[in-house]
Amino acid sequence: MTHLVTLPWIGTFEAWRSAARVLAQSAVPGAQIEWRLEGESAGLFAQTGPLPEGNAGDLPVKVPKDFLTLCRTVISHSHQERFALAYDALCRVQDRPRLLADRTDVTVGRLHEMAKNVRRDMHKMKAFVRFQEVGAPVAGRRQFAAWFEPTHHIVEPITGFFARRFADMDWVIATPRMTVAFRDGVVSYDTSLRTKPDFEDPTEELWRTYFANIFNPARLKVKAMSSEMPKKYWKNLPEAALIPDLIAGAEARVREMAVKGPSIPPSRAAAITKRLQVAKAREMPEGGLDGLAASLERWALCPIGTCATQAVPGEGPTDADVMFVGEQPGDVEDLKGRVFCGPAGQMLDRAFGEAGLAREAYYLTNAVKHFKFQPRGRRRIHQSPARAEIEACKWWLEQELALIRPKLIVAIGATALEALTGIRAGVRNRRGQIEAGLGGVPVYSTVHPSYLLRLPEGRDQEAGYAGFVADLRRVPEVLASVA
Repeated sequence: MTHLVTLPWIGTFEAWRSAARVLAQSAVPGAQIEWRLEGESAGLFAQTGPLPEGNAGDLPVKVPKDFLTLCRTVISHSHQERFALAYDALCRVQDRPRLLADRTDVTVGRLHEMAKNVRRDMHKMKAFVRFQEVGAPVAGRRQFAAWFEPTHHIVEPITGFFARRFADMDWVIATPRMTVAFRDGVVSYDTSLRTKPDFEDPTEELWRTYFANIFNPARLKVKAMSSEMPKKYWKNLPEAALIPDLIAGAEARVREMAVKGPSIPPSRAAAITKRLQVAKAREMPEGGLDGLAASLERWALCPIGTCATQAVPGEGPTDADVMFVGEQPGDVEDLKGRVFCGPAGQMLDRAFGEAGLAREAYYLTNAVKHFKFQPRGRRRIHQSPARAEIEACKWWLEQELALIRPKLIVAIGATALEALTGIRAGVRNRRGQIEAGLGGVPVYSTVHPSYLLRLPEGRDQEAGYAGFVADLRRVPEVLASVA
């Protein structure tokens, strides 16, 4: 008697695992089982009927953890024998717990080879799916679609990767056998057979232009390229149509590059070029604070600048008597391009109000103009600027001082105090004191609101905030004493 087991296209591994456990408990030989997916025709001698019912006398089924991991991958293979091979290994691993370590075993060897092929197919899908924007955004979410032709049944197991990677947009990935849709954070599947839809995306031409311009004929290795980007994927890649012509013209372009190649510069050329760049970038721009802000945006020599979204200039009246200098932009400031507009800025605004100060009467800026952070998942964790980064931005702070010509500077936090006085040590003891800063301008120091936000909620934070407000209340008094 042959048992016919029909498995669904969605949740295939879980269904196979459940059926295989019952069959193995009843010691049903693999030769008496025919596995198939929904919609596939059964064999000539397959007998439909319920699976064996388990009972107390059945043998327990125990497997090592790595067995399930291997089978979960193998079940995504396209070969019809994958279910039978996995079941054969399940039955044999009961007596040989270390069976999977025996690569000389024919079944084990085939299972590992299948798993390797599935993982490679998943890697290629991650690399070669090309989303194209389709239609206008819906409820603020942009709409994208893609077509891909995988070798194996990998759509369901790979969906989690795309859902995490492209969580901020709605998308559909269609394949000949299955379609997955992600809308408003919800995944759905359709197992209808499909043909490639007709997509149109105007950005494809831009992508082809970019690809052609970054193609380096001198580094061309056709075999390596074909191995990493097999020709079976080319028909669904917008840049693939350019590849034959780029390969054909590679040799001529290499000869042309050799003829036009530059001479080797002297070893000191890099240092000279760097000094010229710095000197040119640090010429006082025209246009006052607006010109300074525009020049700051073009500043390319800051160690943090390549990571941040944008440089964040100061803001406030050009005739302000008091300049407040903070540490650096935060995550919100980096995205919006405005100084003190994040959580710390909101606390500063509240403290200004309680201290009787009007924010619009003062000039606010930061010692460092870019946001320094460490990526952690989808979050960007604040990192304190190093001395080199403070020094790289000091010139901009000096230009702001020259334009504003304040009578008093309020240093908010340790980084600001270091940038203005050159000394970082002993910040707590220096709080509330008046020191000489850049250009001889008096510096009055207090804590940074972000420090208060890190204090434990309750008495500690309340006491810290009250002290901060008290420091701000003294600003008019300090200004009167130094003016």
